[in-house]
Parts: sequence; structure tokens; C-alpha cells
Amino acid sequence: MITQDPIKIRIAEPHEAGAIAAIVVAAYAKWVPLIGREPMPMRVDYEKAVREHRFDLAVEGETILGLIATVPHPDHLWIDNVAVAPAAQGRGIGRMLLASTEQRAIAAGHPELRLVTNGAFESNVALYTRIGFVVDRIEDFLNGKAVYMRKPLHET
Repeated sequence: MITQDPIKIRIAEPHEAGAIAAIVVAAYAKWVPLIGREPMPMRVDYEKAVREHRFDLAVEGETILGLIATVPHPDHLWIDNVAVAPAAQGRGIGRMLLASTEQRAIAAGHPELRLVTNGAFESNVALYTRIGFVVDRIEDFLNGKAVYMRKPLHET
């Protein structure tokens, strides 16, 4: 009988920047034809980002399935990026990462989560809305729309 390792969430280490970049590129590649350019997360220097921001990884054994990058601010926790490897999509990894981040934000006393996504990424906007995010504002950005969203946090 073959057993699968449970999915765990842990903090990324600097040497994992290349693997993080590869997952981001693979996860966002599907959006390039839709918006006619690389989405902003594909342009990030992950060697630098992993040193400067917190990245939490969803891992199964030694395999990184997805990631969430966050930046704390005095009045919120900013979600800079959520990406799941294409082969792991549809397993709830993104929701798991978001839920873990929400619990961490509550424990740290952050009153809300905030993020921005591309308005053309309708499935992402819909997911965030289903889990309690609301649209804060929409701005023009690179021939498209940037959708800023927030989720007020309450102790559970």
C-alpha cells in the first residue's frame, strides 16, 4: 500500500527561491494569452523577494505544491502572491494557504488581509469573494484593471 505524505505548510528558505520562481511562472503562464503580457508576479526577482518577505510553502514530502507571500503592514497583512503548481491545482492548496495566512494574521493582531489581482483573472476574483474578500477599489493598470480586495478579520 502506498501512502501519501500529508500536506504541510512551512516557511520558505532562501535556497528555495528558484523552485518558487518556477512554480510562479508555471502557475501564471495560463494568463499570458488572456492579458497579452506576463502577469507582474512572473517579473519578480525571487532571490531578493525570499530574503525580504515571508513565503509560506505548501509541501507534500519534499515537493513544493504552492506558496503564499505576505508583507506585514501596521493596519493589515498584505498578500503579495498566491501560486499553486499546475499539477497540484484543484486540490484546495490555495485555500489552505489562504486559511493558514488568515489564522497567522489574526494571531498577530492584523485587522484585515489585503491583496490585488488582475480583473481579467475572474476565477481568482470569484475565489477571493467566496472566502470573504470584498472589492475595495478597481484601478486602471497596464491596459487592464487592478482589483484591490480586502478581508476584515475577526477572532474565531
